[in-house]
Amino acid sequence: MKRFLITALLLLAPAWVFAAAGGVHLDKANIDPNNKQSLQRGAKMFVNYCLSCHSAELMRYERIGRDLGIEDQLVKEHLMFTGGKLGDLMTVATADADSKEWFGIVPPDLTVIARARGVDWLYTYMRSFYRDDSKIIGVNNLVFPDVGMPHVLWELQGWQDPVITSVKDHDGNTRKEVTLELAEPGLMTPKEYDRAMRDLVNFLDYMGEPAKHDRRSLGVKVIMFLLLFLVVAYMLKRDYWKDVH
Repeated sequence: MKRFLITALLLLAPAWVFAAAGGVHLDKANIDPNNKQSLQRGAKMFVNYCLSCHSAELMRYERIGRDLGIEDQLVKEHLMFTGGKLGDLMTVATADADSKEWFGIVPPDLTVIARARGVDWLYTYMRSFYRDDSKIIGVNNLVFPDVGMPHVLWELQGWQDPVITSVKDHDGNTRKEVTLELAEPGLMTPKEYDRAMRDLVNFLDYMGEPAKHDRRSLGVKVIMFLLLFLVVAYMLKRDYWKDVH
């Protein structure tokens, strides 16, 4: 797991610095970890568009089906396209050597990417690709400048073009501001695409810590028990000490 974390952090370090410097506004993902339908849609999006290059080698199909309420047969039919067993880890068939030749680097494992980058960063990143003919892959990204990943979801989102405007701040200084406008619509409307990316990020967040919801739920129950026990203990204490005086 340490290897995956280090790889993800190194690959995304340039974007981290850029975002941390205030160069990019991160939109709120507003995910709902309790929405199983959203998580199911996100799982389908992940295996259809991400898993061909990015692995999730700390996650098992069986665990996803159990946590998201998906029957084993449906997991095999809709989430497992290369055969195998339900207990298998989510690996990719592409060899590392081929990935390095095609992309210049091995795509990082995405099991803990949401914990490393944050859900707002991922949500904004997936919606910030734009056409850039100066790049070999023909695209760039506002959140991750000079990104090496192609826009694999262009058919769904369509193509965006950058719009550069000059903006003056309160001190009269002029700076350039880049926004994106939809030049060629995709199969989804902007609202539908935003929801799809929210579902995908919701699933990535779930993979980073599958037991988070159960852990938080258990924590609330434990705190409520302790508060109730405190009341009972205080009443016992008062009843015990009332005869001492």
